[in-house]
Amino acid sequence: MLKYHFIFDKTKRSQRLKRSFKKYKNYPINKSNIIIVAGGDGFMLRALKKYHKYKKPFYGINCGTIGFLMNKFHATDLERKIKKTKVFSINPLEISIRNFGGKEYKTLAVNEISLLRQGKQTAILNLKVNNKELIKKLVGDGVLISTPAGSTAYNLSVHGPIISLDSKKLVVTPISPFRPRRWKGKILRDNVKIIVKNLDPYKRPISAVADNYEIRNIRNVKIKANKKIHFKILFSSSESLIKKIKLEQTRIN
Repeated sequence: MLKYHFIFDKTKRSQRLKRSFKKYKNYPINKSNIIIVAGGDGFMLRALKKYHKYKKPFYGINCGTIGFLMNKFHATDLERKIKKTKVFSINPLEISIRNFGGKEYKTLAVNEISLLRQGKQTAILNLKVNNKELIKKLVGDGVLISTPAGSTAYNLSVHGPIISLDSKKLVVTPISPFRPRRWKGKILRDNVKIIVKNLDPYKRPISAVADNYEIRNIRNVKIKANKKIHFKILFSSSESLIKKIKLEQTRIN
C-alpha cells in the first residue's frame, strides 16, 4: 500500500493541484513510503535536499515549465502511475569552499556549483582532478561543475553537454572562456575529486554558487560526488527522459 506525503509549492498551479488531491490521505512524512512533490524543477531540488534524510523515493508532478525531474499532472490513478515508474538515483555534490580569510563553508548541490567572476575583470582559475592538472590557467567568466541532474540547467545554457541521470558522470564546463578559447570542458567519472583555485583572488575575486547557496571572495573550492547520499527520483514509464533531453537540445527559444 502506498502512503503519500504531499509537498506543494506556493504557486497558483500547485495550489490548484493541492485541492484536487484532497481525496488522497496525506500521511506524516515519517509514516509515508513515498514523497509527492508538486512544483517545478527548482522546488524539487529544494525538497530533495531538505527531506532526503527520510530516505523515501520522490515522485514529482510538474507545475513548472520543462520539468526534467518531474512527471505530467495526473489527478486520477496516481497509484497506478507510480507503480509503473522507473527509479533513478542521484548523488549530490559535496562541496568545501574556502574564502579569503580562510573560513571554510560546506554544502551540498544537486544541480551544480558555478564559480563566477565578481567584477569587471575575468577570473583566472586553476583546475585539478585527483591532484592532476586539468587546466593550468582558465581565463574567462568562470566555470561550473554539474551533476547529471543539473546538466539540463545552467550547464546547458553555457553550451555544456547533457548527460543521462544514470551515467555516473560529472560535467566541467567553462563559462565564456577567453583562454584557452577552444576548450569546451570535460566529462569526468563521478568518483573523482575536483579542486578549483583562484589564481588572483584579490585583484580578480570570484563567487561560488552551489544551487541557490552563494559564498563570495573565494580562494579555492573542493568538489566531489557524495556516494553516501542517494536521492531516489521516480519517473513515469510513459514519459521518456530521453525525449525531454532531445527536445531541449533542439529548442531554439
